[in-house]
Amino acid sequence: MAIKWLLAGAALASVFAVAPAYAEDLIFMLDNQSSGPIVEFYASTTDTNDWEDNILTGDPIAAGGFARVTIADGKSICTYDLKIIWEGGEETEERNIDLCATGSYTVTD
Repeated sequence: MAIKWLLAGAALASVFAVAPAYAEDLIFMLDNQSSGPIVEFYASTTDTNDWEDNILTGDPIAAGGFARVTIADGKSICTYDLKIIWEGGEETEERNIDLCATGSYTVTD
């Protein structure tokens, strides 16, 4: 009987050992050290030409302000292309930004 339980435990353990690891959300601080508010913020993987949905929800990030940003795309990557839309509609794009290296991204003029 003990062998039966031991084999059942080993089988159960092997199922969990081969279960896939799920990617975690990428969380970083977006620091606006520019002279104007950020009204929209986009991040897309570097292998696509399309922008994902606007990540900012709620109020713009004021000049001198910051926000905690979560990229919940389920991917285990750190490098993204970024697009910022300023109050007034002006756009800024940055390519190949490693968001894991520092845990933050600072925007300046």
